Amino acid sequence: MNVFRRLSSRALATLIAAVAAAGAIVALTAVTAFGGGGSTPAAEPLSQAVHDALTAAPVDGVTARISFSANLLGSSALGILGGSGSPLLSGASGRLWLTNDGHLRLELQSDAGDAQIVYDGANLTVYDSSSNTAYSLALPAPAASATPGQPPSLPEIDSALTQLAGLADVSGATPGNVAGQPAYTVKVSPSANGGLVGGAELSWDAITGVPLHFAVFAKGDSSAVLDLTATDITYGAVPASDVNISPPAGAKLVTLTLPNSGAGSAGSTPVTGLDAVAAAVPFKLAAPDTLDGLARGEVRLTGTSADPGALVTYGEGLGTIAVSEHGADRPATGPLDQLPSVSIGAASGHELVTALGTVLTFSSGGVSYTVAGSVTQADAEAAAHALTS
Repeated sequence: MNVFRRLSSRALATLIAAVAAAGAIVALTAVTAFGGGGSTPAAEPLSQAVHDALTAAPVDGVTARISFSANLLGSSALGILGGSGSPLLSGASGRLWLTNDGHLRLELQSDAGDAQIVYDGANLTVYDSSSNTAYSLALPAPAASATPGQPPSLPEIDSALTQLAGLADVSGATPGNVAGQPAYTVKVSPSANGGLVGGAELSWDAITGVPLHFAVFAKGDSSAVLDLTATDITYGAVPASDVNISPPAGAKLVTLTLPNSGAGSAGSTPVTGLDAVAAAVPFKLAAPDTLDGLARGEVRLTGTSADPGALVTYGEGLGTIAVSEHGADRPATGPLDQLPSVSIGAASGHELVTALGTVLTFSSGGVSYTVAGSVTQADAEAAAHALTS
């Protein structure tokens, strides 16, 4: 996590938007936008429409023109970060290429600069021309399977949807037409413990099963916070040269790493539990029974044996608050330090407020705290105050 603490606040915000966009791409395979003429599929139960999509013959590749809108950050945060220079912060139009083995390239173009998101099956690279910086992140390899998995049966899908209905409100498969393709759309909204997340919307091609549209909504807002779409889509083989793109010469390269799940050597058993973690960290662990009205959940050792930390969670579902604690070795300039400061007891902290949640960091009593969750600014600040009381 140290490398994230060295990033500027604008770089951090850019990465948040980039990861959101890239995550939607990797998870969805492809996207497209509402609009255009064409046929509409026959009405089907959601389970049947999902089964048809999962059993459809795979396409050879996807080429699409896309539009990405981002309303994650408020105007005040964008102003402090220097405006909406990066298309990853304010949205843009562009193109997408996806091969049949999952390699992809997303290109966003705007008057203020361009951005590229490239995934080669192992590494995610985000290039932001407005800062001439490329961020590289190695992602875990998918678990190997001795035998290829079979698509779930219709009864299995029915069972899964029944379980999901216990956690969220799920619409039926609404027939429509998306960018000239017959499509189904489903909306999912958390019924409890959803934090600030209002729901998500997904559309997919009724014939090929390729997802066509993905959007995320904040609670109480009918406008999407993040919406990744395309105005046109073509199925067919995609040359490797369309996705194998490197950052331009002279770009600043920043290598990021995912946080360790627990201190110790690879393959070691994670250290969990309040007493065990408190004994393993070189600082006084703050882990009250409740935080902002939420009951304490898991307590886990994080970091490395040379720099151990702790992660404590409170609550359940999307409304969970996560507290990360480390020895107070934060550099003088951290990723949120250009944002407005806030008083946390005798300490001064900084926070990033978005439509879907809040991240707040401060140091007190020799410990560096990061409080994050899909909660309001007031709830995050109340949680931070409780840690030092």
